Amino acid sequence: MPETETQYGKVVDRNLALELVRVTEAAAIAASRWIGRGDKNAADGAAVDAMRKAFDTVAITGTVVIGEGEMDEAPMLYIGEKIGLGGPLVDIAVDPLEGTSVTAKGGPNAIATLALAEHGGFLHAPDIYMDKIAIGPGLPEGVVSLDAPVETNLRELARAKKCEINDLMICILDRDRHKAIIKACRAAGARIMLIGDGDVAGVIAVSEPETGVDMYLGSGGAPEGVLAAAALRCIGGQLQGRLLFENDEQVTRARDMGVTDPNRIYTTADMAQGDVMFAATGVTGGPMLRGIRRTATGAITHSIVMRSKSGTVRYVEGHHNFARKPASFVG
Repeated sequence: MPETETQYGKVVDRNLALELVRVTEAAAIAASRWIGRGDKNAADGAAVDAMRKAFDTVAITGTVVIGEGEMDEAPMLYIGEKIGLGGPLVDIAVDPLEGTSVTAKGGPNAIATLALAEHGGFLHAPDIYMDKIAIGPGLPEGVVSLDAPVETNLRELARAKKCEINDLMICILDRDRHKAIIKACRAAGARIMLIGDGDVAGVIAVSEPETGVDMYLGSGGAPEGVLAAAALRCIGGQLQGRLLFENDEQVTRARDMGVTDPNRIYTTADMAQGDVMFAATGVTGGPMLRGIRRTATGAITHSIVMRSKSGTVRYVEGHHNFARKPASFVG
């Protein structure tokens, strides 16, 4: 018999929030052993294995609806996989290591992340690219649009924030496909923060005042778009995303996953509905989270956990003693 919404609400509480942090902590610590070692798949595989094992201790009946993608030919928590110790029915979106390449290179901004929603709460996004634009909370709906030129979006955002375009900081993935966007931003006078990887953290940065990021622009993975939408549902902000199809096979796959309009622009609420929780732990340091710090006895982790129902955002610093609990069983 399916769990009711009331039963779901009872379990999605502060205790579960801590359990989710333990899951991302385990993945982050496992991945950190591969920082700078030049093997992104090994780092990803370590994070996946640790996250899967950690989920075995969480009192949920979870189904992975956003998993690791075939795009990177990496190990995955696959779509449809059942996880958890047993309990209320929930949907899970995961990226055990967002920023595989930067982890392999020892670069910044890699995180282990996941989101949890009521059954049916997440857009079933295929593992293809998604065009994205995101801004922070407290701004009028529709102030920016994926259909508008870059210059228009910059002008309207500056007007809404009562500042000049040259006061704006735009976060963009450093990719050749973004050359036109970068050129347009610079021509308009906006400042740019180029990141090597990690567009979940890049999108979330628009809602964190200390990052200095005003807008996120560009294309990245569609699964990462859903994870970012889950975070913005909790912390505030606006995200628009549109799937980018490269061939008919991708269109067919998306239709099989329930996508009826390939040209649709999805909002934050379209991608993450209902009561949503989001958790992430830093692997390497970035504007949102500190990376794993090794100590003589274990490691120190820095995590964030948030819930859409309460709007509460918590930062958690964990001090892990591997002599008492092995790194493979962090919790």
